[in-house]
Amino acid sequence: MKKIVNIKKTLALFTIFFVSFAFSQAKKPTIMIVPSDVWCNTNGYMMEFDNQGTKVKIPNYKKVFQENMDIKTVISKINTLMAERGFPLKDMESAIKTLEAESAENNLTSSKTGAGIAESPIDKIKKVAKADIIIQLTWETKQVGPKKSVNFILQGIDSYTDKQIAAAQGTGAPSFSAEIPVLLEEAVLAHVDNFNAQLQKHFDDMFENGREIIVRIKKFNGWSGNLEKQYDGQDLSVIIEDWIAKNTVKGRFNTSDATENTMLFEQVRIPLYDSKNRATDARGFLRGLQDYLKNAPYSIPNKLTMKGLGQAVIILGEK
Repeated sequence: MKKIVNIKKTLALFTIFFVSFAFSQAKKPTIMIVPSDVWCNTNGYMMEFDNQGTKVKIPNYKKVFQENMDIKTVISKINTLMAERGFPLKDMESAIKTLEAESAENNLTSSKTGAGIAESPIDKIKKVAKADIIIQLTWETKQVGPKKSVNFILQGIDSYTDKQIAAAQGTGAPSFSAEIPVLLEEAVLAHVDNFNAQLQKHFDDMFENGREIIVRIKKFNGWSGNLEKQYDGQDLSVIIEDWIAKNTVKGRFNTSDATENTMLFEQVRIPLYDSKNRATDARGFLRGLQDYLKNAPYSIPNKLTMKGLGQAVIILGEK
């Protein structure tokens, strides 16, 4: 009897060890910290363009990192807090430099012909960094007499859907002498573990149920076919919907709109990683559907475009 009890205790200890080990080995979301639009606007780091008659303001991230030492120091300190808790980080300043090397910034503004901004600067940076979650940082300094304090807001944004999935805000203790980055670090420290728990919960859901993206199907005006054209007795729209159902995680998606010329799929859950363990985005996922429609028996030429990481469009009828 005593031997059986000992065996049970050993098994229980082994189970606890295995669960703890598995938890410690669990994948963490990759994160990139960026100054929020509000912070950029308040501190004069915005660019303004005429987008087909409408004034558009977008953050000038390059100028932020070239001129503001506080933001570099603050982001570095928060990066350290996240890294100490096992969250992999992507550096925004490095992503901006990569964009410059690829001359991607040439496409950030509206063209001379009046074409609109296809993607925002942060969309382009997301595609380079491939971070799962963007943390938008906003802070302001308050001064009462000789003492300074810092109010901050952290917003965890899913890079693919732009949905807020975590939040923290607070005010640090007033200080006579501490510098702003130190005050901010102390203020964030009291909230960072709860904030990280929210991030991890969202990532765990993605790991189990897939990333969420949006898929649109359109057609060029010059194409004689449409989504009601039949192949072996089935409408093309049904064929596309069946492909989506087969290739999504657990068949999870919503068909939000379907006409003879367009389809909209929302809450489309795609695998977190591909067969080569690379992060999957909307474009990578839809390449499969693009090839499927190009080949027999459909032989439909099509063009694949995307916005950011989480929205992609297949346009039928031309390349």
